[in-house]
Amino acid sequence: MTSGETLSRGGPSQTSRVTGVVVVAHGGQASSTEPTTAFQLAVLRMIPVAAAIRQALGDSGTLVVRPRFRLRGWNGAQASPVRDLTEALDDIGARHGPAPVVLVGHSMGGRAALRAAGHPAVTAVAGLAPWVPPGEPVGQLAGRRVLLVHGTLDSITSPDETWAYLERARAVTPVAAIEVRDGDHPMLRRAGLWHAIAAEFARTALLPPAQDAGPVAAAVVTTAADPPRTVL
Repeated sequence: MTSGETLSRGGPSQTSRVTGVVVVAHGGQASSTEPTTAFQLAVLRMIPVAAAIRQALGDSGTLVVRPRFRLRGWNGAQASPVRDLTEALDDIGARHGPAPVVLVGHSMGGRAALRAAGHPAVTAVAGLAPWVPPGEPVGQLAGRRVLLVHGTLDSITSPDETWAYLERARAVTPVAAIEVRDGDHPMLRRAGLWHAIAAEFARTALLPPAQDAGPVAAAVVTTAADPPRTVL
C-alpha cells in the first residue's frame, strides 16, 4: 500500500501503547492500473472522515491511519486494493502487536474493507456507500461487528445491491444498516451525518458505550432485521 498520512494528533505518542487502530480506506474505479495520488478526489474525501474518527476517539490510545492503495482500480479477479489492505493489516500487527483494528471504507474501499474483514486483526468493519456487486462473499464477516451505510440519492454505487448484501451478511453475523436520506455517493450532501456515523461506529467498536446515546449512536449498534435498516 502506498504511504499515506497518519493522523496522530490526539492519538498515542510514539512511546505509548497503541490500544486500537482505525484504517480509513478510500474509493477508486472498477478498472485502472494508474497509481493513486494524494490529490485524487477519492483520496481527499476521506480526510474529514478520518479527522472525525480521530476527534471521537480523543486520547484513547487509538491510531487512525489513512493509507493509499497503489492502484486506482479494483481490476477484476486481481482485487488490487484487497491485497494492499491485507498487507497494511499485516504491517499494523508487526508494528503494534495484537491491537484491534476497525476498517472504514468508502465505495471501492468499502468493498475492499469488507473483503479484508476476515484478517485476524479486524474486529469491526464499516462500508460507506460500498460497491458490493452480486456474488460478493460474506463468510469472512463472521464474528465481526459490521455496519453498512448507503444514501438514497447514490447514482454511482447501488443502494439496492448494498441492501441485498446486507441480507446475505446477516446470515453469518449481526449487521447494522443505515440509510442516509438524500445522501449522495461522494458523501457531500449531509456530510456531517456521514462523518458522525463513521466516527461513532469506530468509537463504539473500540471504547465503552456512551451514557447519553443519540440517534446516530443508536443506529450504528442496531442490528435487528425488522425494520431492516435505520433511516437518518
